Amino acid sequence: MSTYAQPINEQHSVVKKEPSPALHPPQNKLVIGALVVTLALAIFLLVTQNIVQPLLLIIGVGLGYTLFHARFGFTSAFRRLASVGNGQSLRAHMLMLAVACLLFAPILATGYSFFGGEATGNISPVGVSLIVGAFIFGIGMQLGGGCASGTLYAVGGGRSVMFITLIFFIIGSTIGAAHFDFWMDDMPAAEPFSLATSTGLGYGGALLVSLAIFGGIAWLTKVIEKRKNPPKEAPKPSAIGWKRIFRGSWPLFAAAIALAVLNAVTLMTRESPWGVTYALTLWGSKVADAIGFDVASWGFWQGDEAVLNASIFADTTTVLNFGVILGAFIASAAGGLFKFTQIRLKNAVASVIGGLLMGYGARLAFGCNIGAYFSGIASFSAHGYIWGIMALAGTFLALFLRPLFGLSVPKPRDSFC
Repeated sequence: MSTYAQPINEQHSVVKKEPSPALHPPQNKLVIGALVVTLALAIFLLVTQNIVQPLLLIIGVGLGYTLFHARFGFTSAFRRLASVGNGQSLRAHMLMLAVACLLFAPILATGYSFFGGEATGNISPVGVSLIVGAFIFGIGMQLGGGCASGTLYAVGGGRSVMFITLIFFIIGSTIGAAHFDFWMDDMPAAEPFSLATSTGLGYGGALLVSLAIFGGIAWLTKVIEKRKNPPKEAPKPSAIGWKRIFRGSWPLFAAAIALAVLNAVTLMTRESPWGVTYALTLWGSKVADAIGFDVASWGFWQGDEAVLNASIFADTTTVLNFGVILGAFIASAAGGLFKFTQIRLKNAVASVIGGLLMGYGARLAFGCNIGAYFSGIASFSAHGYIWGIMALAGTFLALFLRPLFGLSVPKPRDSFC
């Protein structure tokens, strides 16, 4: 339902803040069950793998918990800006990226990690595959109802249609892996470009440039808001005081800082930043291999054949993904919000198309909103910025496609998107 909210420029300090909606009773049995599953999985990983895997599971739980509690969206942030000019969520992105860059710079400069290996960032080439992949990912996330991380935490929250999105995300990424040679070998691309190591600026100089870019983007969103005068986002259910940690919605700025810190901890734990889609490609490729496809011959898996033969629990990205789903489940149950929802046919079709586009696009673009955009920019890689620009362009196009599938397009006075 569309609700009216006072435009940003018309709000004054004398106006009382709209109260948050009432919280639902906590689903304590579900919370306890999820905690037991998390503990059991952590013990299993410790016994069968190594200390890194249960640590990553816990980090993943923290990521999923944070994403759900703050309703921290990448898809919705792009849609709000493109449709009504609301830049509040995108400014939260800039804060997240700024904190991540502040943390990543010394880690990458020294290569420090917790277990003795060298921490390295996500630095990828800039070429046709990146441009095409990020663009179709932008379309896909607006049709599929969420980005890569959004799909995982929506599944954890019980949003039924997102299971369809996830399945076809996996299929799309597997097809992308099968086509990997064409996009890498036959399409033009420049070498990977780092603001730190490719420019002579070093990590200190690259950090200053990055912070200036984030500040400029935040300022630009303010200019857009001044011209379009959009409403603020509708309030979400929330507890008061310390109880807000466990119940209700978190402020976006708190989630932005938490996500940046958790990504930096991920970097020091597994020696690479947070990513999502590699695991989805692995899951799909294992299924494809089981039904007779020669997956090991695909260019994407050259040099990584051992991963195909190993347990999925040996894959660090898989463990992070499981953690995100569990963390979102715990957060949704603590807020009394976990429930399966009805799936409409048009929504299901949109999820199929959106999932395929996101999966295929992520494979072409060296990652998704997390691996390419968040972790790429935090690693000072130029490809992360281009990913964001092209995904935003795809979002603009998707606004015209959403009504075909019964999906709403926010109007100027909507306080939700």
